[in-house]
Amino acid sequence: AAVIKANAQGTLSSTGPFTVFAPDNNAFTASGITNTVLNSLTQAQASNIILYHAIGSKILAADVPAGPNAKVVTASGDSVFVTKNSSGVFINGIKVNTADVGADNGVIHIIGRVLMPPSGNIVETAVASGLDSLVKAVTRATTAPGGDPTLANTLSTAKLTVFAPTNAAFTQLLGALSLTDINQIPIATLLAVLRYHVVGTRAFSSDLVNGNLAMLAGGNTTINLTGGAGGGPSIKGNGNGANVSNITATNIMCRNGVVHLIDRVLIP
Repeated sequence: AAVIKANAQGTLSSTGPFTVFAPDNNAFTASGITNTVLNSLTQAQASNIILYHAIGSKILAADVPAGPNAKVVTASGDSVFVTKNSSGVFINGIKVNTADVGADNGVIHIIGRVLMPPSGNIVETAVASGLDSLVKAVTRATTAPGGDPTLANTLSTAKLTVFAPTNAAFTQLLGALSLTDINQIPIATLLAVLRYHVVGTRAFSSDLVNGNLAMLAGGNTTINLTGGAGGGPSIKGNGNGANVSNITATNIMCRNGVVHLIDRVLIP
């Protein structure tokens, strides 16, 4: 249905060869792309998504670069990042559930999530994702006296991973500090906290392992792949005590990195 919406059936039926990382029906559901959502997309939007899953050559699972996160250009012109290790094959952090499904003009690898192409850099993605509190915090930390005037630009241009607190996470933090507004947080404290959410490389969920994770500004957080709500992944700052932050959404692609959503602000 998505291919037809994108008017891409002619392309994907042509000589090729192609490699298609194909989400199954459950993957569309898990990614929130229902028939209603699909029907609401323009042809151009659907085409951008579909062609982001296709590569203009035949790549069997055995031939996937080890990486980690080897850059491959897709039929849409954007890049995906593939990894092959002892746990399997991954694309943008999403695992291939069934590899090497043969086709006359290439090969299909079935995946459990829809790959969404990046729509902007990390700051632009935060704005588009409704992370208003995080955007407000970054803006203040960049522009206020005593702040870091390079912060927003760094988040927009450097290759990074950001564990991005939700608006509710900032509300919880303000309550714990007996404050009512992000502007009341001392600027030095705000800078230290924001920098503690950044990793100095592209780290998909498939790159995360149990144990310490070094943050760009110094210091470690602690990753527990099964320590969160419902046995999901969590991350904890040194100053969070016993309170872990659940990683509630992973592998949100950005032009200059990747974002994971978390439900508690990390404290250094």
